[in-house]
Amino acid sequence: MRVSKGAARRRAKKRLFKRAKGFRGGRGKLLRTVKETVLRADVFATRDRRVRKRDFRSLWIVRINAAVRMRGLRYSQFISGLKKANIVLDRKMLADMAVADPVAFDKVVELAKAAL
Repeated sequence: MRVSKGAARRRAKKRLFKRAKGFRGGRGKLLRTVKETVLRADVFATRDRRVRKRDFRSLWIVRINAAVRMRGLRYSQFISGLKKANIVLDRKMLADMAVADPVAFDKVVELAKAAL
């Protein structure tokens, strides 16, 4: 006799459809397209975890550059000055300082200028 795989198949399909919740049209209702779409979504999710890190770093650099230019330096000069002054602050912290604590950021910029 042929095995129907009843409960196991239902569970597998349920798991897939739960992950495809909110997808439009057949992408959320038809088994074959749901399989393809969920697989593709996983690929994007994996890739974009790395892309998110790149995006944030570039955002921090833009913010730092804007803040540093208001104080008469360029981004590259500022980073070079930080390295020469042995100030170890990552770009996330620098961008946060530029937005939230301008007084402290002014001091860091002055130290970087002095090191140049």
